[in-house]
Parts: sequence; C-alpha cells; structure tokens
Amino acid sequence: MSQPELPNSTAEVEVERPVVVEEEEAAKQGKGTWKHAAFHMATTIATPAAYAPLPFALASLGWPLGVSSLVAATLATWYSSFLIASLWNWDGKKHVTYRHLAQSIFGFWGYWSVAFFQQVASVGNNIAIHIAAGSSLKAVYKYYDKDGGLTLQHFIIFFGAFELLLSQLPDIHSLRWVNALCTFSTIGFAGTTIGVTIYNGKKIDRKSVSYRLDGSSSSKAFRAFNALGAIAFSFGDAMLPEIQNTVREPAKKNMYKGVSAAYAVIVLSYWQLAFTGYWAFGSQVQPYILSSLTVPQWTIVMANLFAVIQISGCFQPCLSSGILCQSVEQLGSHHWILCSLLWHI
Repeated sequence: MSQPELPNSTAEVEVERPVVVEEEEAAKQGKGTWKHAAFHMATTIATPAAYAPLPFALASLGWPLGVSSLVAATLATWYSSFLIASLWNWDGKKHVTYRHLAQSIFGFWGYWSVAFFQQVASVGNNIAIHIAAGSSLKAVYKYYDKDGGLTLQHFIIFFGAFELLLSQLPDIHSLRWVNALCTFSTIGFAGTTIGVTIYNGKKIDRKSVSYRLDGSSSSKAFRAFNALGAIAFSFGDAMLPEIQNTVREPAKKNMYKGVSAAYAVIVLSYWQLAFTGYWAFGSQVQPYILSSLTVPQWTIVMANLFAVIQISGCFQPCLSSGILCQSVEQLGSHHWILCSLLWHI
C-alpha cells in the first residue's frame, strides 16, 4: 500500500492554514449592496486622522506641486481600486484578503510579504487613530471644563474601551449601519471644518498670509517628502477584498459603483478641506487643521465630535483585517475579545 505524500516543508503547512480559512470565508454569500460597500470604503479611507493634515501637506509643497500631487493620488488610488475589484474570482476562487489575493498571483512569498507590510501599516494606523480620537475627545472636554484634570492618555483609554465593546460585532457586514453613520460624520466633519476654515480665513488680514516655501533646501526637501507621505497615508486601508466579500452578486459591478460613490465623498472632503485650509492660513497652517481654528468655539467642538464618531467606525474594519486578529479568531468566536485586547495593549 502506497503511503500518502507528506508536505515537503513546514512552509507548505503554514500556507495551508490561511487557505482553509479563506475557503470558509469565501463560502459565505455576500449580502451587502453597493451602498454598503461605499459606506465601508468611505469609513476606512476618509478618516479625519488621515485628511485633516492635508492643508499642511499642501503648505509644504506649494500650490502647483501640492494640488497636482493630491489630484494624482486620488486618480491613481481610484483606478487601482478598480483594478483590485476586477480581480474578484479571477482564477475561479474568491480571495477575501489582500494576502490571499497576493498568494494566488505571486505564491508563498506574495502572501507573507503583503502580510508583513499590512501588519506594520495597521499598527501605525491604529496608533494614529487612537491619538486623533483622544485629542478630539480632550478638546471637547476642555471646552466644557477648562480646568479639568483629565489628560490625553485618559481619553485614549476611554476610546479604546469603547472600541473593545464595538469590536464584539461579528464581521464587517454587521458594521454597515455604523459605517453609514460614520460616512455622514465624515461629510459633517469636512463640511463643518471647511465652513469654519473659510470663516477664520476671512477674518485674517489676507495681506499677512504667505504661501512661500521658507527654509533651506534640505528642510524644504524634508517637508516635501513628509507631505507626500501624508498624502499617500490619507488614501490607505481601503480593505477592498474584505469589503467585496460582503457584497452580493454581481460583486464586481456592485463594487465598481461602491468605489465610485466612496471616491465622490473623498473628493468632496479631501480636496475642499485641503484647498480651503491652505488658502486660509497659507504656510502657517498647523499639521492638524483644527489646531489652526479659533472661532467660533462651538463649531470646533462639533467638528471634533464628528471626528470621534467617524474614527470609532474606521478602527473596526482595520482591526478585523489584521493577520493577528484573524489568526486568533480561528481559535473560536470567544477569542475575539482576546484579539481586541491585543490590539489595544
């Protein structure tokens, strides 16, 4: 009797585990519409932590290079989102994460290369999300209690505790109405901030506003690269394969519509905020646009509240897409709390 063949290496065994999980996920039929896909995409991409620094990025590049870089990044990521959506079921199988999609095209090293960079990006992004949410909560708190003793660290802990509760929802599709609220909060944050920015800009003596790029050649180059990084960061974490797996058939057509709708929101928020922020304050604009605003105070508080609502939804898809959380989740649904704790520690 012939003996069954064993895997050639431990690497083969390691690749088999994620494939099994992927097949289980792919067996689930998506129920979401293109509107739900748009909510998910707009929530994961257009977070205030990502696009509030855009006026500062433009100030580091100047009008010609800043505007052209922002427009080029928008068009490039919109087109690449279409390309990724078109790979759905390209080889007869559903690939429900970037890692599995890379594995289907590039093999073993494709999976682990994407997994490494995705995990590094997720850690950095989630740190930024917590700091941005904590800063907005602290700004609201200080408006009502200027002598209060709570610090930024306290509000980061409060935000993390709330996210720990919200993370008990089972999957991305269950977040569709949360993300719908977050999408409207994105529009609310952008609309409020743009309006207040224009209001503050008109109160400033326009002759005192400078758009020059000051400093030495080395400092200009450093700020330029930092600005390009900020623009690139603002378009990250779209999570297209995971979102597309929640969409009903025809998945490609629905995803194309969802991507276009999400990018309509992104253009309205990103471009308007970046251009008005740079116009209002010139080269003196702060790295976080809300720090440049002074009056009226109640509108700044409202913008911070919109920011917290939006960020609370943005964190959840980023959490569930991480390889760490998906690995822990394989142990059983009751280990999802452990996964959430690991991300918050």
